[in-house]
Amino acid sequence: MEKKRIVITGMGLVSCFGSDIDHFYKQLLLGKSGIIALTDPAVQDYSVRIGAPVQNFETGDYLDRKQARRVDRFISFAMVAGKKALENASLSKDALENLVKSRCGVIIGSGMGGMETFIDNAYTLRDKGYKRVNPFFIPYIISNMSGGLLAMDIGFMGPNYSISTACATANNSIISAANHIYSGECDLMVCGGSEASVIPLSVAGFIACGALSSRNDQPEKASRPWDKGRDGFVLGEGAGVIVLESLEHALKRGAPILAEYLGGGISCDAYHMTEPRADGEGVALCIRNALTNAGVTADDVNYINAHATSTPVGDMAEVNALKKVFKAPSHVVMNSTKSMIGHSLGAAGGLEAIATVKTITEKMAHPTINLEDKEEGLTFNVPTKAHPIEVKVALSNSFGFGGHNASLVFAPYIPK
Repeated sequence: MEKKRIVITGMGLVSCFGSDIDHFYKQLLLGKSGIIALTDPAVQDYSVRIGAPVQNFETGDYLDRKQARRVDRFISFAMVAGKKALENASLSKDALENLVKSRCGVIIGSGMGGMETFIDNAYTLRDKGYKRVNPFFIPYIISNMSGGLLAMDIGFMGPNYSISTACATANNSIISAANHIYSGECDLMVCGGSEASVIPLSVAGFIACGALSSRNDQPEKASRPWDKGRDGFVLGEGAGVIVLESLEHALKRGAPILAEYLGGGISCDAYHMTEPRADGEGVALCIRNALTNAGVTADDVNYINAHATSTPVGDMAEVNALKKVFKAPSHVVMNSTKSMIGHSLGAAGGLEAIATVKTITEKMAHPTINLEDKEEGLTFNVPTKAHPIEVKVALSNSFGFGGHNASLVFAPYIPK
């Protein structure tokens, strides 16, 4: 039986570079960094005082004003990104009414959920007693509420749940969404990840893990994947959401087709809570699964958007795993979006899926910045300036604490 074709028809985001996709990708092509010194007084005595926060964020008309004041930021990010993705897919409010909404769903995950709401109410409980805890406390901390509220606003009655696999969350969500289309259950899915993680407790927690860069004097230089001087990742936040549709459904409604989703793969390292598996077999298995699911070979891939967080162990562990699959790495262009926007945890895969699709449509790969003294084993083609490329097949990797691995495969849309 011939595999159903799935295409990307819309994309929306919230990022340290704002909420406009073209501006977001232009900043990446220019090699701009969104990493800054954090101004929150609570972190000024921390050993790490840098991050890539979403600044000057406005929900505009995408959320009711009262709701916008109440919800946790991760929900606001997801709803704005989700509605922008639908707009990008030529699904205005009127056009939404023409969809069979029982065949449309939402899967938007979060690695941490409503942390800020949780902290605020913990202080309220301690200082003012249980009767003063916000009645919206529970709804606004649970990770499924962003997708739930989005569905309420747009009326999608199909599959709706959240996935939480740390930094692999968005990729897992996209794979699961595609599976609902493959099965014939759905025509259209809104999917991705959202995270509001640049807050004092998160920074403190990752400091305790020894995971963050402490290059406080040069924030824009702190995220340096594959560079010998890297000393940890930089905490980011935001949301990345895409619209997946069956090709048949997209063509029938005259949707803009940005790229094709060929498939995805998952695996588990089954090794350590926070460290990658030393032999790379978990990641290699994930990538092989993705390529098999996509119906392509490693030789077909000429672009990789790597997980590449800028940690001493993780960066080269990924490279070594990739080399188990790709036997001619110098022929493959590879970059790290996190070198400029930091690591947005559960949202990272969504933002990087968007960067990957833009690489396909713009025919330009963005640079990896701060790569000044690269590791000898980095034999992939890693540009440090914007690089022209005709993508044949693209791979986008995300790996999370707990050993969760998820890879996506995209390609230019070619009518057949």
